[in-house]
Amino acid sequence: MFPELNNLLNTTPDRAEQGKLTLLCDANTDGSFLVHHFLSFYLKANCKVCFVALIQSFSHYNIVGQKLGVSLTVARECGQLVFLEGLKSSVDVFFRAQAEPHPLQFLREANAENLQPLYEFVREALKPVDDGDAAWRCPVLLVDNLSVLLSLGMGAVAVLDFIHYCRATVCWERKGNIVALVHDSGDTEDEENNILLNGLSHQSHLILRAEGLATGFCRDVHGQM
Repeated sequence: MFPELNNLLNTTPDRAEQGKLTLLCDANTDGSFLVHHFLSFYLKANCKVCFVALIQSFSHYNIVGQKLGVSLTVARECGQLVFLEGLKSSVDVFFRAQAEPHPLQFLREANAENLQPLYEFVREALKPVDDGDAAWRCPVLLVDNLSVLLSLGMGAVAVLDFIHYCRATVCWERKGNIVALVHDSGDTEDEENNILLNGLSHQSHLILRAEGLATGFCRDVHGQM
């Protein structure tokens, strides 16, 4: 968790806002540090977190999380964190029989038109639980990153529909938050990514954009936000 970013946003884990969609966007740089920030932020805020991780493994996020003062292993064991590891789950989709539709079921379908199984996974993961021993503050959906879904064959409209339904459930119905990272390739010919980025920009309450320096690499400063 980065105190400077919290000061800029005028927020702390003790008074995190609810019902918000935050869009993280990176261009010519790696914006994953923002994902790590919000993951540690909401875990420290005692929120129930569903993390759809399509880029890195659980161990990677856990190592970075420990440096930021949180343990993903402990959070998962106590039920605070529900972690969908895309890299590992993709193997299960292809090589293991599934009794029920897998959240990433679209990987096996040549003409998949929606992400309903993934939405059902999120809805179930963040379902309110009447348990006095685990009174989480609010539900949070974190996605790293949505652009990967386009690379895997889903259309921008299907991804936008997925976020729309997640907003209806997480933000509006359950007064939680959504944080999603999208890569901006800067390629005007990448129509699907542009549709996704523009669509999410119009829906978001907050947009954090990380960019590389226009003049190139610098030893002390790697970009701007």
